Amino acid sequence: MIVAYIDGGARGNPGPAGYGVRIEREDGSLVEEFCGSIGVATNNVAEYRGLLAALEWALAHNEHDLRVRSDSLLLVQQMLGNYKVKHPGLAPLHASARELARRIGRVTYQHVGRATNAHADRLANCAMDNAKTETLKSEV
Repeated sequence: MIVAYIDGGARGNPGPAGYGVRIEREDGSLVEEFCGSIGVATNNVAEYRGLLAALEWALAHNEHDLRVRSDSLLLVQQMLGNYKVKHPGLAPLHASARELARRIGRVTYQHVGRATNAHADRLANCAMDNAKTETLKSEV
């Protein structure tokens, strides 16, 4: 089993946004870390983009058993089917995530506190810093 810690955020909500993903083995050893700037978006869109990036990583690396850990209660509960996806901007992201998870095989979701998700948060903040810089450059 592989564990993916995911986080996303936006400065301004909406604002410059990004996500961070930390992939670990079950024993906590690091496999890979990555992040991405996504331009201007909401924090919930950024959370989903982090999830999609983790799911795509698992597929690309032929992983069929993935545990996703996120500090977004909304995302976790929506992926578990306990909360409806009401926002029209999240519906296609949710649908894509469900399809990717189906293709992986076994994907479980766990809500964790922010302290547990510190590495993914750090990566998301780096991505948001880059998104903010890119936004400023495009405005000049």
